[in-house]
Amino acid sequence: MATAMETALPNDPKIRGDIVLPDLPVGREELIRGNHSFHEITEIVCRVNEAPILATPKPFIFGIMLAGSVFAMFGGYIGYLYWEGPGIWGNNNPVGWAWDIVNFVFWVGIGHAGTLISAILYLFRQKWRTSINRYAEAMTIFAVLAASACVALHTGRIWMDYYLFPLPNQMGLWPNFRSPLEWDVFAVNTYLLVSLLFWFTGLVPDFATLRDRTTVTWRRLFYGSLAMGWRGSHRHWVTYEKAYQILAAFSAPLVLSVHTIVSFDFAVSQLPGWHTTIFPPYFVAGAIFSGFAMVQTLMLPARAWLGLKDIVTVKHIENMNKIILLTGSLVGYAYAMEFFVAAYSGNDYEGFTFLNRMGGPYWWAYWIMVSCNVITPQLFWFRKIRTSVAASFILSIFVNIGMWFERFVITVTSLHRDALVSSWEYFVPVTEVLFLLGTFGLFFFCFLLFVRFFPVIAMSEVKGVLPQANPHWEGYHKGEGHGHGTAEGAGGH
Repeated sequence: MATAMETALPNDPKIRGDIVLPDLPVGREELIRGNHSFHEITEIVCRVNEAPILATPKPFIFGIMLAGSVFAMFGGYIGYLYWEGPGIWGNNNPVGWAWDIVNFVFWVGIGHAGTLISAILYLFRQKWRTSINRYAEAMTIFAVLAASACVALHTGRIWMDYYLFPLPNQMGLWPNFRSPLEWDVFAVNTYLLVSLLFWFTGLVPDFATLRDRTTVTWRRLFYGSLAMGWRGSHRHWVTYEKAYQILAAFSAPLVLSVHTIVSFDFAVSQLPGWHTTIFPPYFVAGAIFSGFAMVQTLMLPARAWLGLKDIVTVKHIENMNKIILLTGSLVGYAYAMEFFVAAYSGNDYEGFTFLNRMGGPYWWAYWIMVSCNVITPQLFWFRKIRTSVAASFILSIFVNIGMWFERFVITVTSLHRDALVSSWEYFVPVTEVLFLLGTFGLFFFCFLLFVRFFPVIAMSEVKGVLPQANPHWEGYHKGEGHGHGTAEGAGGH
């Protein structure tokens, strides 16, 4: 096993990504460290995908098997839910919305970082996005799949989900387009389709790289079919750039629209705690906040295990932490404004709802939310913490926990005590914990397979930010850069 892995990976430590450089930069941090050539970037990124199946590291196999087992459990749980119905959940009257909607909003929010990094930062020509956009795009796809599972299964009669779509049917029934749940169907499906096209389009040049490098027949057929005949010609690159630009322009409004529509599930109601106009911008900021935290959670371990420290540098980590700090501050401001509006309105029911959140039976959930989402990000004001890999990873997990509890607090605490004291009830999850674990199993199973077989770094884009990509690079005059192939720099091979 060890011999197979050794033969699969280059012996040059520079190519293997094993260069030991200090993580904390001295002076201005470069986007790509180590003075790598185009060829070395290709070797670093492709070595994981090109390693033989039998040479897959044991920890990686264990991770895939663990996530796959949880995913399989999720499939069994769906069958049980289909057979028994949502009565197996702890929902009660008045808590008709609970764990399933919490998970749905959580996963939709997780997917927002991918669209922001890929589309908006691309349109603003932010070069630092090139090392992390592929992680974020993949995370978006898998998070939306997990969210789709939640929204499809919470309707009770799952076999009736067909009527959510405006398709011809024998009963002559049409969806109620005034329902916020119907808006979710269109928003989430549009988001999934555009994100999938954007992700796949960016992968095409890298698929061609893997196709041209491999000597294994099944890999050549697999990557060749995904590369769609890419040859790296000028015409291919012009068409690619146009398509990528158009998809980025389509994706950018989705950052604002999708979670705005999700917030309408709550904001268009008349329920105290939900009926507020601050929800759309508040939800969007929270979605970006949780999405960037999840990118950090996934990216930092992969950066270490896959030897990508020269490509995903501390500069990328620090920039992401700055965005987490900004959006976390916006979320904290929204929390404060909710209390201000409740007090200023003079509405007794609205005021009671927020006092109940803070000091009622679910006080513990509220203060976990505040601690993780408001206090934790403020630590990123300190550069030493902002540039620490360990601190960034730990704090990103706290943010993820806090954002899940935010959705829990919004959903459950506004319902469990309504206007009739006689109907007050405390929500306790029963089998829903398996539901949440199952969505995580789906997410991590797909992500680990992606890391194993697809390039986790956009090679063609990373090469575009190297000094060698500049036609006026001084190294050309010194005779450097020759022998690495101009086709590799332009075509991504």
